[in-house]
Amino acid sequence: MRDRGGVLVEFRLLGSVALVTEDGDVALGPAKRSTLLAMLLLRPNSAVNVQQLIDALWEEEPPTHAKTVLQGHVSRLRALLAEHGSEAYGVELATQGSAYVLRMPESLVDAHRFEELVSLAGVQRQPADAVRMLREALSYWQGPALTGTVHSRPLEAAAGGLEELRLTSVEALAEAYGALGEHARAAAVLRTEAVAHPLRESLAAALMLALGRSGRQSDAIDWYHRTRRLLAEELGVDPGETLSEAYATLLRSAGPVTVPRSAAPAADPAAAPAAVPVPEGLPRAPRGFTGRGAEIAALDRAARGGDGPVCLVTGPAGVGKTAFAVHWAYERRADFPDGRLFADLRGFSDTSPPETAAVLREFLLALGVQPQRVPETVEARGALFRSLTAGRRLLVLLDNARSSEQVRPLLPGGDHCATLVTSRDRLSGLIASDAARPVPLGHLPPADSAALLATVLGRTRVAAEPAAAARIAGLCDGLPLALRVTAARLAERPQWTLDAMVGELADEQGRLTLLDVEDRGVSAALHLTVQQLPESAARLFRAIGLHTGSDLDRFAAGALAGTSPTQASVDLDRLAAAHLLTEAVPGRWTPHDLVRLYARHLAEGADPEGLRRLVDHYLFTGLAADAAAEPGSQPCYSLPADVRRPAATREFEDRTAALDWYVAERAALEGAVTAAASLGLHDRAWRLSLVQWPLMLMRIGDGWTPLLEAGLASAEHVGDLDAQSRVRALLGWILHEEGRDAEALVHLEKAPGLAARAGDTISEAIAYVNHAAVLDAVGEHERAGLLMLHAVSLADRTGHPSTQVLTLQHLAGHCMEAGDYEAALAHTLRAGELVAPDAVVVQAQLQIVKGEALAGIGRHAEAADQLERAIVASEAAGFAEGSARAAARLSRLSADR
Repeated sequence: MRDRGGVLVEFRLLGSVALVTEDGDVALGPAKRSTLLAMLLLRPNSAVNVQQLIDALWEEEPPTHAKTVLQGHVSRLRALLAEHGSEAYGVELATQGSAYVLRMPESLVDAHRFEELVSLAGVQRQPADAVRMLREALSYWQGPALTGTVHSRPLEAAAGGLEELRLTSVEALAEAYGALGEHARAAAVLRTEAVAHPLRESLAAALMLALGRSGRQSDAIDWYHRTRRLLAEELGVDPGETLSEAYATLLRSAGPVTVPRSAAPAADPAAAPAAVPVPEGLPRAPRGFTGRGAEIAALDRAARGGDGPVCLVTGPAGVGKTAFAVHWAYERRADFPDGRLFADLRGFSDTSPPETAAVLREFLLALGVQPQRVPETVEARGALFRSLTAGRRLLVLLDNARSSEQVRPLLPGGDHCATLVTSRDRLSGLIASDAARPVPLGHLPPADSAALLATVLGRTRVAAEPAAAARIAGLCDGLPLALRVTAARLAERPQWTLDAMVGELADEQGRLTLLDVEDRGVSAALHLTVQQLPESAARLFRAIGLHTGSDLDRFAAGALAGTSPTQASVDLDRLAAAHLLTEAVPGRWTPHDLVRLYARHLAEGADPEGLRRLVDHYLFTGLAADAAAEPGSQPCYSLPADVRRPAATREFEDRTAALDWYVAERAALEGAVTAAASLGLHDRAWRLSLVQWPLMLMRIGDGWTPLLEAGLASAEHVGDLDAQSRVRALLGWILHEEGRDAEALVHLEKAPGLAARAGDTISEAIAYVNHAAVLDAVGEHERAGLLMLHAVSLADRTGHPSTQVLTLQHLAGHCMEAGDYEAALAHTLRAGELVAPDAVVVQAQLQIVKGEALAGIGRHAEAADQLERAIVASEAAGFAEGSARAAARLSRLSADR
């Protein structure tokens, strides 16, 4: 596709969307611009209307200024195409009414050439020609189609269509290889795709036939059974006609196929009785069992999924694993006509777990082995057990397992037995070694929780107070054990209302006590879980009771426990495996409320220095986040002299990562301010009150005033004048944005003098500019202008670029309000020379003011270009307020022209 004088080579859709030149891929910019190009390339030489493009550019509801943003991307794409000589190739991005059309030779698009070759291959008479064309067609693919675009429905549908055509082409290539007798090559082509698309029956069928025809019948049959199991597990369906016919073909070509059965051991014939007993070892069926419909269906699928299935029911203490497993076993008795065996392995119990030999002995006796014929060794007992169960349809329920090692010797033999294991641990080893299928048991939803209460209290009593029942469910975490204890207390007190019990449970100090009755309760159940933990994980669990937030990452966990983040990750995962924590989002762990209260109860046994280490961890991490969120800005504090550096500090890739951390840690940081003050660490408390300032300015109406007032109290407590100035300057700005100007001005009047007395000129300049901005807003324009000029002078004296930019930016805004557009433009241009390259939000703000100033002067074309750039820059930075402001100004500018 090279041309005589240009640099354009092709457009790529089969992989990352790209404009490709002789020098490589051209950077298209934001994902929305790649999406725009992809939509136009998918329909070259056809008009694509604006609404279709908007639907593709936004995953969810588009913003009100979507059309303006789209226009900005079209403008930049046009410039990009022109820059790379597109006209020489007949490529033109044109406007056609309320639509856009990309006029071009279709042969410049890799997807077009791919489809053309596939079509030609389909009409070839010679298989060798078809192979050549299909291989060339598939060579155009460099990854999943339309990579780098917005995940919107139009693009996902288009990518799916292209992927379907690619898979069909792979199947056609394998068929052509087969026609040439090259079945091994056909199998090699198909295997990669069959692994990547295990539920695509046509791929599996083609691979099975190719394997069979290349002499690998056993592999082919194994692939059929693998696919059949996956279809049953994932979709709950049997193989379709294509897969079934391929299997039948294999069986016909391979001759008779039999299923081998385990041979009986060479033992004394008297070891097994003539009449085979049907053991019934299940405990009593649970009373009042409710809900769990989805989990029962999941367990049904797991029990049907393959030969000799091992099903693993896991969940936290008190979630009802045993009741669920026993209930299911009774409901499915007909599926196991040869009996049911049960053993409580006491993995999480005050008593020692039973010996494996003892459990096997009980199983063998239940299966009819005479006591004197039970072998002496564990190995021999296990072999006999597997032999006796090989040809039976038997259920083995192993309750309360502690480890995979405890379970493995007790697994029955043969393909028709099923094993059901319950555990508080995830037992990942059993999943790896024996393909155990996990069925996680979560906390009950509110409706099922209310139904459980009704089984004890009666429907009438629960139905009379539905809101209180729902509240009890929440306070009990939807934990069946907690709900049953609560119901028992209410049953003993018929005069109590459910709402009265809500009042009792709402007190966190006494909730766990209320949820214990006699020898049962939440605390007792959690105690048994914690006592089985390795010491490092138990130490971390106790330390979590000191945490100031509801969830935490590995860095905060390491600080609390006094370990490295790497060791903390290991311990967090162990706590999650024991269902004491949940990794709700990747990298952040959360305990349920009752677990959190229990950890808090154990916190008195934690390292008392843990909380101080956590506070210092937040001080270091906060500075790193500020540097990433607002590059080049003055640090919001210096570190205290006695601060202790954590083992490792989290690094932030960009502004977005820093802002996400602020959001995730907001509650914990606010709690850390309170905790630091209560420990007398006021020098830490005021610093932590400021650390989220970039998020405060992004979400200025989010109720930050109490936090900053607490920070100010700590700054005054330690007599730190600079700290007081910084907190007052930010607090005053927040109060102003909340509409509380009188209160704001009280703080802003004091802030500059405090900074001057402390000798911090940067803080003084910032305090003056904040004060001046609020004065400007309340109508004191002349005084505001003088203070802003003074702030600029102070900033220039410091030579600190970000402070200079801040003061110039506010001065430019002041000039704009006064109608002095030339001065505003001059201040903006000077600020633009000083702004840090990675200060993306500040750059976007300056672009907006520059565009507005240019519009005020009358240089409309330049203003429009500047505002378009500001919209794109704001969107790229996640600065929604800026993109909305620029779009609104651009719309007014367009209306005025």
